[in-house]
Amino acid sequence: MATLGVHTYEQATSVSTPNVAKVGIPFVVGTAPVHTAAKPAKANVPVLATSWEEAVEKLGFSYDWKKYTLCEFLYSHFQLFGCQPAIFCNVLDPAEMKEAAEAKEYPVAGHQAVLPLEALAASLTVTVKGTGEDGSDAALKADEDYSVFYGRDDSDAYVCVLELLEDGGAYDAASLAIGYDAVTPESVTVADMAEGVGQVDASMTAVGVVPDLICAPGWSHDTVVAAVMDTKAGAISGLFKGKALIDADCGTNGVREYSELSGYKNKNSLVDEDQILCWPQVRLGKYQFHLSTQLAGLMASVDAANRGVPYESPSNKNLKMDACVLEDGTEVNLTWPQVELIAGDWGVVTAVNFLDSGWVAKGNYTACFPGNTDVKDQFIPVSRMFDYIGNTLIRTFWPKQDKPLTPPLRDSILRTCNIWLSGLCGSGYLYGARCELLAAENPLAELLAGHITLHVYHAPPVPAQRIDFILEYDVSYMETALTA
Repeated sequence: MATLGVHTYEQATSVSTPNVAKVGIPFVVGTAPVHTAAKPAKANVPVLATSWEEAVEKLGFSYDWKKYTLCEFLYSHFQLFGCQPAIFCNVLDPAEMKEAAEAKEYPVAGHQAVLPLEALAASLTVTVKGTGEDGSDAALKADEDYSVFYGRDDSDAYVCVLELLEDGGAYDAASLAIGYDAVTPESVTVADMAEGVGQVDASMTAVGVVPDLICAPGWSHDTVVAAVMDTKAGAISGLFKGKALIDADCGTNGVREYSELSGYKNKNSLVDEDQILCWPQVRLGKYQFHLSTQLAGLMASVDAANRGVPYESPSNKNLKMDACVLEDGTEVNLTWPQVELIAGDWGVVTAVNFLDSGWVAKGNYTACFPGNTDVKDQFIPVSRMFDYIGNTLIRTFWPKQDKPLTPPLRDSILRTCNIWLSGLCGSGYLYGARCELLAAENPLAELLAGHITLHVYHAPPVPAQRIDFILEYDVSYMETALTA
């Protein structure tokens, strides 16, 4: 058919908009009282939360953080640091990890009987002794004689509450015989946790977000869990990079003196650039946190203040705490020379209250220091910037795959990359940067195989962790003053 008239056609813009990687997003693995949640998340499935209310709705909440480790992170991240979003993976499956609790008498006060939080509401069997027609025990029915909900008792602890209904058959009962199945968070194993950490790869498909921080408060001190966290941090979904925030054990058999840290680090192979090692724990009022938990919130806060670019170290920024403690609550009072050894010589992030700064995180090094002193690996912000740039390049140019390998494609990639890098330099996030296609890195055999290599040069700022002043007596000032 003949084409007549005047026509217009559109061509794709030669410069793409960068698909910038998100930073400061934690993937947190642990246990939660999900059986108490209004909309319980499935076990071993990543769940995204952008607020305290949403997280509690999906995971439940308890202040018993030794049993329910995700609750510690949830409280710190949303309530103390006000950061979002976060991705949680609960490995506690109430359908499988439970046991029958022996039926016994519970007193009723105010028409309510209080059970442990671990009680599964749907499993309750409730009877009133001697109230049947023939003097037998009378069984009560849920939603007819009683209802069940989870809330707080007078001591502010989260519990399971059975409330007798006014229209039911035992509203004025003084006691109830109650049996139930109880969820068993203590049955979670290292293998369960390792499997949960592995679910970080599902984050992209499950919630549409790729995290860059991997946390497991209460479990990361285990060498197996730490090793899996490290492996996943180096290749999330096989492509992206992040950091594993790991706590050194400060329990009975762990590091109880600062001088033991260097040996502990080497013995447990905590020497990788994708690991950030923390010691000890921290306390705020009556609440105790793993340092990795608060460090994740601090890193997210610092990143957010820098428009989502992780070029600044969390070191010397304020934590939400009033004491350093060991796992059993014993206070740890570190002197400045001790902090210099921990953070400056051994590559461990700690906390210090010095001069008028209040409590701050201290430490610029990843766990690879001092064994690895490559500037791109040893400094937390520099290493994270390498991760950030790499993750952004993957996301931005993924759609270019399988297009014809032509000069326009090459030029589009180069221009897009260099414009984005130039913007980072102009904002002070990089000293300088450029992207080049080098002939030596693109031999004909590779080009014929559809393989093109681009070389990105960039230099993130290093942290100014030492500032020296040289003081000298200048005699000329004395001469001038006395001879004037």
